[in-house]
Amino acid sequence: MFTGIIQAVGKLAQREQRGVDARLFIDTAELPLNNVQLGDSIAVNGTCLTVVSLETRGFWADVSTETLSYTTLGAISLNSPVNLEKALTLQTHLGGHLVSGHVDGVGSIQQVYSEGRSIRIQIAAPPELAKYIAHKGSICVDGISLTVNSVEGASFSLNIVPHTLAKTTLAKAAVGQKVNLEVDIIARYLERLLLGTAAQSSQAAPIDLQFLQQHGFA
Repeated sequence: MFTGIIQAVGKLAQREQRGVDARLFIDTAELPLNNVQLGDSIAVNGTCLTVVSLETRGFWADVSTETLSYTTLGAISLNSPVNLEKALTLQTHLGGHLVSGHVDGVGSIQQVYSEGRSIRIQIAAPPELAKYIAHKGSICVDGISLTVNSVEGASFSLNIVPHTLAKTTLAKAAVGQKVNLEVDIIARYLERLLLGTAAQSSQAAPIDLQFLQQHGFA
């Protein structure tokens, strides 16, 4: 688990293809690795990776074809900056929100413009994620815990304050850029819970207005 509070910006330094999988070396820059052990989890642009080898300047991680296909890690180029966060502990301040490091989909930046000392970013999410994105709700973008300022359909906007711009990769956000998205974990479990015993069936009805009316929720 993570909080979405970025601890350092590193870079993808090396990529070794291993059949359909890959092994990546992440240069962790200023991220301290003194308390990191083999098998620990580190979020790279919001994707939970397992440390399989440690070096002075970074770590190696094996990345499955599933992860390469469903996140931006399969397409980003060498030396691209990446947001880094070590897994939280029971002593960690939960400054963001609960983040699992399991990316739900890849979004695309539609607009970037200044708003006072901040910038406003509009992102188009995959249509199937629209139901999990709520006004003033939490969302994780490339590993960063952010608040949704507005939402219309599957598009949503975010206000990025100067501190976040200085400490994450969003300072270089550009129109057309792909970003990893993880929706609020509570929304995902709530959807499943509302299905009740119907969740046991592979033919479970979708949760729509008719479903909610039939079960007394609307």
